[in-house]
Amino acid sequence: MTTPEPASDTRPFAAAQPTSAAARALAAVPAPPRWAVRAAHVAAVTALPSGLWRLGLVAGWHGGYTDAGYRAMGFTGWGAAWPVFLSLFTEALALLTLGLVRPWGTVPPRWVPFVGGRPVDPRAVVRAALLGAAGLAVLWTPFAGWWAMPGTDMTRLGHFLVGFLYLPTVVWAPLLAAVAVSYHRRHRTTATATATAATAATATTALPRTV
Repeated sequence: MTTPEPASDTRPFAAAQPTSAAARALAAVPAPPRWAVRAAHVAAVTALPSGLWRLGLVAGWHGGYTDAGYRAMGFTGWGAAWPVFLSLFTEALALLTLGLVRPWGTVPPRWVPFVGGRPVDPRAVVRAALLGAAGLAVLWTPFAGWWAMPGTDMTRLGHFLVGFLYLPTVVWAPLLAAVAVSYHRRHRTTATATATAATAATATTALPRTV
């Protein structure tokens, strides 16, 4: 009687290996602290109020502008492309903050080009996040003084209210920086534990054996 041979695994090793590495990477990283999760969620919506305001302008809402001021801004035709792009782009960037407290910030989804399904370099993530926070601070911090700026082509009430729509963007940079530091600490702890375990294993292997 001939014993049937077991079916061979036709999955390529290159495809299976990243999954194993990804699982180990995710299991090794400690969970983010509660404050970091909350800060990341707040940062993710800081650009939303001003973005919705810009989209409203494109849709025909004057949004605090006088009639003449609204016409001068040219929010029609090709003039609408920039406000729409800016609103979508800034909100997409803000949502990336969630990756610092979610598993996909350690192992991106498989559909992400070049890095999908594989553990990322935490140092590169932290550097990108901190550079982004520095850029955001330069860009948005001046909006804390919105009410000191001249409200050209806007009504007095409109200029006053729009300032509150931009005010959340001022805290985007410090929130992102804080969450990035938390991400760094969690992954540094993992790297330290891994290095310690590797050193211990090497030392154990190097011990002389007694018969």
